[in-house]
Amino acid sequence: MIINKSNLTNLNTGFKATFRNGFGAVALAYTRIATVVPSSTSIETYAWLGDFAGMREWIGDRHRKNLGVEGYTLANRLFEDTVEVPRTSIEDDQYGIFSPAIGMMATAAAEHPEQLVFVEALPGGFAAKCFDGQNFFDADHPVMVNGEEVSVSNMQAGALSPWYLLCTKRPVKPFIYQDRVKPELIIHDDPATSESVFERDKFTYGTRSRGAAGYAFWQMAFGSKADLTAANFEAARTAMMSLKGNNGRPLGIVPDLLVIPPSLEKKADEILSVQRLENGSDNPNYKKAEILNSPWLA
Repeated sequence: MIINKSNLTNLNTGFKATFRNGFGAVALAYTRIATVVPSSTSIETYAWLGDFAGMREWIGDRHRKNLGVEGYTLANRLFEDTVEVPRTSIEDDQYGIFSPAIGMMATAAAEHPEQLVFVEALPGGFAAKCFDGQNFFDADHPVMVNGEEVSVSNMQAGALSPWYLLCTKRPVKPFIYQDRVKPELIIHDDPATSESVFERDKFTYGTRSRGAAGYAFWQMAFGSKADLTAANFEAARTAMMSLKGNNGRPLGIVPDLLVIPPSLEKKADEILSVQRLENGSDNPNYKKAEILNSPWLA
């Protein structure tokens, strides 16, 4: 192929279509557990995480929640992925063999939020701070009950593969994916302006994005490193459904999703997917929650 503007435009149109199609074909699960929040600056502050919303009887003046007391900040991060294609390969009409590489780049870009949420934020919740200054999964979350501060736990200690029980049916999910700049395909193929073409005789194709994953309400998540048993599942579910806000009123949380690594699939199925137990009695936990078996937790 003769390297000129017209031919490069046609080539890049095909590569961009490959990227766009590959990006859109990826099945994603992170939006099930994370609220996607558009970002417009380098750091976002989530002051509203300090309290659950709740109605109360209107007697006297409105009760205004001070949403600025417990602010949670989340800084955007910059990410990239780059491949180089020898200019000679384009000249020799070998560009077709590079289309799969563009497709793989698109898949990686689409899956990147999955990695931030499932690989980093979810298991990292045992050691990462949330809005109240405690670890997201912690035994000592401070809650005011009848004017006194008490400690509330949303975790089970242990040394086994972690599993997570989540409430995902509310507008704000347990985790946050902060979207600053969506991935796009960037192409450098002009010898007059691209150093890689002029100095190394290579065309450069890359992606760039900005974003971050973090934590919303700890009350909507329960993390466990104990054995995944019916008793531990029931204890986690009861703990979440028993939570109260700073006003002493129940939060009304009902967990609906059990997130597990592949190694716990059999145990999860035995707890939630089997209608009858081995002794023939009804399974009290049958379909109490949906199972999300994530390969990112392997």
